[in-house]
Amino acid sequence: MALGSPEVSIFVAGFPRKVSTIAIAIGGLVSFFVFGLVLRLSDPISSSVSRVFYGNGTPEQVEIPSSLSNHTVQGLYTSNNDIYKSDKNLTSQSSSRSPDLVSSDISPPDLEKGDAVSLDTSTTEKTGVGSGEGETNVSKAGDTPIVSSPSHDDSETTSAETECDLYQGSWFYDPVGPLYTNNSCPVLTQMQNCQGNGRPDKGYENWRWKPSQCDLPRFDARKFLDLMRSKTLAFIGDSVARNQMESMLCLLWQARFKPLFRFMKLFVETPVNRGNKKMQRWFFNSTSVTIVRIWSSWLVHEFNEKFDYAPEGVTKLNLDIPDERIIEALPSFGVVVLSSGHWFAKQSVYISKDEIVGGQLWWPDKSKPMKVNNVEAFGISVETILKSIATHPNFTGLTIVRTWSPDHYEGGAWNTGGSCTGKEEPILPGKLVKNGFTEIMHEKQATDDRDSSKVKLKLMDITEAFGYRHDGHPGPYRSLDPNKITKRGPDGRPPPQDCLHWCMPGPVDIWNEMVLELIRRDFEGKKMRDSSS
Repeated sequence: MALGSPEVSIFVAGFPRKVSTIAIAIGGLVSFFVFGLVLRLSDPISSSVSRVFYGNGTPEQVEIPSSLSNHTVQGLYTSNNDIYKSDKNLTSQSSSRSPDLVSSDISPPDLEKGDAVSLDTSTTEKTGVGSGEGETNVSKAGDTPIVSSPSHDDSETTSAETECDLYQGSWFYDPVGPLYTNNSCPVLTQMQNCQGNGRPDKGYENWRWKPSQCDLPRFDARKFLDLMRSKTLAFIGDSVARNQMESMLCLLWQARFKPLFRFMKLFVETPVNRGNKKMQRWFFNSTSVTIVRIWSSWLVHEFNEKFDYAPEGVTKLNLDIPDERIIEALPSFGVVVLSSGHWFAKQSVYISKDEIVGGQLWWPDKSKPMKVNNVEAFGISVETILKSIATHPNFTGLTIVRTWSPDHYEGGAWNTGGSCTGKEEPILPGKLVKNGFTEIMHEKQATDDRDSSKVKLKLMDITEAFGYRHDGHPGPYRSLDPNKITKRGPDGRPPPQDCLHWCMPGPVDIWNEMVLELIRRDFEGKKMRDSSS
């Protein structure tokens, strides 16, 4: 049959219509498949827990290891990989504290240059580690205790999240564990790498904070980067500020994306180090977010030159003049987190209005009383930096004052035999002993009477909650030295240790969950103000 015959012509004429129909059908299926993969691509692995935050989770049961049956466990609410305590019918309560005082010696210089719940009962019992109490329904299944999640009203949580007190609550054990490990974060300072330094226990990594009236979501790296798009977060202060900044970077380093195809590697954005000696700076290119750290031990102007009768070489502090490096960089910051206080233990001379008014570990004329001691000097420094930020003509960002980070040197100060060795879980409710020095330093930050309605100033009041976390410090596990001493000597004296800074991963990561929540609230508040104007 010739190709030009009528039969062949009819066949050829009909063939394209069949091909086009099939092509359209295949193209539709491929488009649907690609669209689904794009949605998966936009979902970071580490953000699976955010499904609870947005109300998409399904409550389920969580098994608590029998080895933890004597731990304090509050009513847990679980959804996929996230665990929360139910916040129904809870009220904020002050913690019960012993009136006894421990040593009021200040924390060490910077190192840089609840009643347990019975799980064998099916009755509802009150329990808690921290400053609030909750309820939990506990049942027993064989040798492994099961904690059933109570009913959860999303509308209650949503309404409570905006205004609830983040700092009154309790600690609960989360079997899921931290979002990163000491091996997955490349910026972790070795002194805070407790597991890498040989600490034998790691349960301290699993305790999470639950406010009494709302949920504190797990840290969501993608959400943080979206909220902070084209902005800079600056951690300003001492080595505890460095501790928190490194925690933030470790958490952000976990923002991973699932690839388009299985044979491709996970997509991980590595921040670019753009820092120098004056300022550490890490840049996330995808969202133009910058994380900055400025070292400022006292937050006020300091110098070493001779002044009046104070000799050269002794640090002098102008208590009424802010650190000029902070003020100079301030306009470029969107969010500032301040951390200070512990350096007021060090030798220094206090100057106000060009007059020497006091000193720490320095006062040559014992016949003259000092006008200002180190606690009062700290209070003045806080007032100085906050006033300078509030009145800065070119700064419109959010300022977060993270309150005094409690140390846990028991039996002495950092240089007189104080120790936190052997602490493996939080202090039980009612067992927290007041530290007079911690309370008065906290008071100097928490009682500022500035009108925060005119200035975007937030107090991140972590002091009481983290007073329970004596288990979260490196202790003697401060280095890789294989010959380091980790036990008490024959005379009972403890080895040198760090009971001020925090292990990573560890309790310090909760601070950045709080920072994210404060940023979210500020962002939502701005949206509401803009929509109403």
